[in-house]
Amino acid sequence: MTTKELLQTVNDITQENIDYIRKATKKLSEFQLNWVPNPGVWSVNQVLTHVNQYGKYYHPTFTRKIENTRFTSTKEVFISSPLGRSAWKSMKLGRLNNVKRKFNAPKGNNPSLDSNIVSDQEIESFITQQEELLTIIGKSENVNLKRVKIPISISKIVRLRLGDALLFVVYHNQRHIQQIKNLITSRNFPKK
Repeated sequence: MTTKELLQTVNDITQENIDYIRKATKKLSEFQLNWVPNPGVWSVNQVLTHVNQYGKYYHPTFTRKIENTRFTSTKEVFISSPLGRSAWKSMKLGRLNNVKRKFNAPKGNNPSLDSNIVSDQEIESFITQQEELLTIIGKSENVNLKRVKIPISISKIVRLRLGDALLFVVYHNQRHIQQIKNLITSRNFPKK
């Protein structure tokens, strides 16, 4: 894909995520935001907490790498590495907006294992972080998405190309917004 297409894709998905959360959570009560249908399933707030935890790692990492790179000549075409393609494809939703492969979240990013990471400001934090991500995507237009490398959150040794890392994070976010959509539209979701 072209660099322009990649950046447009991650920008569009991020904006859709912001718009959906703004609209869908506007009238939800505290009870609805924290409602868990059964053990092992996250509430709306827990899902947003999980996404926000990833943003706390990736957004500063993206920003630091973009601002400090010497690879400022952009390329028209972006080619994923085999590892990068595997990473973001594993996060990407299927054609029916279904999750093709499930993963266990690491303890520090799993709100059901560590309730201390959940706050009452998850919606605001999510929107702020996603707007920050839009800025990061904009700054990415000025660097080489193949040459700038991003260490992944679970291993600083493993690094993805910036283009692959952006796709990974944005598809991860989209996957969890779909989780919220499924939760809110489930027939057991509380009316108030």
